[in-house]
Amino acid sequence: MNRRRLLQRIQQGSHQNISYSDLVSLIEGLGFHEVRTPGSHHIFKHPSVPDFVNLQAIHGQAKSFQVRQIMHLIRRYNLSLGEP
Repeated sequence: MNRRRLLQRIQQGSHQNISYSDLVSLIEGLGFHEVRTPGSHHIFKHPSVPDFVNLQAIHGQAKSFQVRQIMHLIRRYNLSLGEP
């Protein structure tokens, strides 16, 4: 899914049925990069955000609470997608 379309979708409150790979693509577009992978958990860090993002896929889908956490970080730190 297109990063901008996915961002619009989650901003409108749709936090379920989000593909894990689409969510990873979105947070990478926001400037996060993966720093480590302990087991099934993937830890991402942004240079200007003190919080880490911890993602874990369940049958190829992102967990809805993790989508909400990312949305919270986007709002709190005024993150935006880079150029396509």
